[in-house]
Amino acid sequence: MFVSLCGIAAGPRVGMAAACGINMGITLHIQLAAAGVSALLRAHPAAYEAIRYLGAAYLLWLAIQSWRAAAVISSNSAVLTAGAAVWRGFITNLLNPKTTLFIFAFIPQFTDPAHGAVWLQILFLGAIFLFNGFLILLFVGATAGALAQRLNRRVQVLNKLTALVFAALAVRLVLY
Repeated sequence: MFVSLCGIAAGPRVGMAAACGINMGITLHIQLAAAGVSALLRAHPAAYEAIRYLGAAYLLWLAIQSWRAAAVISSNSAVLTAGAAVWRGFITNLLNPKTTLFIFAFIPQFTDPAHGAVWLQILFLGAIFLFNGFLILLFVGATAGALAQRLNRRVQVLNKLTALVFAALAVRLVLY
């Protein structure tokens, strides 16, 4: 959603720069998982639960912000330079509880100590996730920038849909 916002507000180049920043955040999450943070969270379920509930609260806050957002995306609504988009995308994803929980909980499930070093397996699986996600986000950023005029006419609907998605994710995070 951040990549789309950047693309709509400042064009395809800035949207794709935001995708680069998002992937930098994912890269750090993958490295932390490979370094053993996933195992640490499994060993301390209370820490995992804290991240889960804080993440749900963050998602609800994002849902409220999206619901209340302006009906038009102006150039003030997002970062205006590619460098700023990379930095903000990195910070946004670094603090994103959905990414944290996904990388720390999902990827390690597919590792097997019988097949070699678990940390290498996490890095390999993470690289596959990273590559595919990067291609998708580049496409989203470029497309949002190219279709900015059309999308800007429907921002109010997109904001409401975004709010509902964030709220649904928050509920899912709490219930499962």
